[in-house]
Amino acid sequence: MASNLETLVTVFGGSGFLGRNVVRALAKRQYRIRVAVRRPELAGHLQPLGRVGQIHPVQANIRYPASVEAAMRDSAVVINLVGTLAESGAQTFDAVQTKGAETIARAAAAAGARMVHVSAIGADENALSAYSRTKAAGEKAVLAALPSATILRPSLLFGPEDQFTNRFAALARISPFLPLIGGGMNRVQPAYVGDVAAAVADAVDGKTKAGSIYELGGPEVLTMREVMEIILAITDRKRMLLSLPFGLARFKALFLQFAPGPFKLTPDQVAMLQSDNVVSDAAKAAGLTLEGLGIMPESIEAIAPQYLWMFRPAGQFQRKNA
Repeated sequence: MASNLETLVTVFGGSGFLGRNVVRALAKRQYRIRVAVRRPELAGHLQPLGRVGQIHPVQANIRYPASVEAAMRDSAVVINLVGTLAESGAQTFDAVQTKGAETIARAAAAAGARMVHVSAIGADENALSAYSRTKAAGEKAVLAALPSATILRPSLLFGPEDQFTNRFAALARISPFLPLIGGGMNRVQPAYVGDVAAAVADAVDGKTKAGSIYELGGPEVLTMREVMEIILAITDRKRMLLSLPFGLARFKALFLQFAPGPFKLTPDQVAMLQSDNVVSDAAKAAGLTLEGLGIMPESIEAIAPQYLWMFRPAGQFQRKNA
């Protein structure tokens, strides 16, 4: 059996939030890493995560099979992390999360490589949101092309530079209120990005069951209202939590989908918030979870203060550290 030093792992989407953490986890385990991205010249920030020559960015676009095949040449394992929360131009949900996933899986099967495919909790062909429906279609396509693939479904991810806790902390800095779509009663199970990256690395190590679907959630099931309250407590902000009915939120999203930064909200994201985002009882019973992999998940309260401190009012932060 080849050692990790001799094992090449190709990571599609390795320059994103989860991707950076996955590359770091693989580098610590001494794998050779090829990062397949559309703009490799913008992925130089990944190379310091490993030793000299260990991490090599290459160009690939999952909408073009030839570039995918070239990117995974000689790879023993292929990881697909590519996804999008909002459509843009040719980067539609279907093109990225269904057809793109299928292209990678077919190429991996032809190359004789193992595959780890990262999807999302809530993937369901009958879901209200196109995001979740295409995630489910992507899973189906991957397993059809490569039945031995491991599917990992994380819940909402948090950690430094995330687009979840940082987004609402930034919004609380400039807005007198935080919106609670549907009253904020939908349940989520936020997972620390470092824990999910460790699960991906475990799958590369061969510790997961081939052909199985794992659901990766944090230690707590929280309502979105409770998440907002935690973020406000960490950032020492007092803001009104304003309930926004789903119908009104959908109407506002027609305009806010074009807004910048933390104000952006798409109709599909509103649809996603109408369903819970938690680990299923079936996954827990089968041991197809972080805990089942021997990973004890970290909570938002334990991790978020390490990076959300920057959103505290300057005076309060100084007093806390005086």
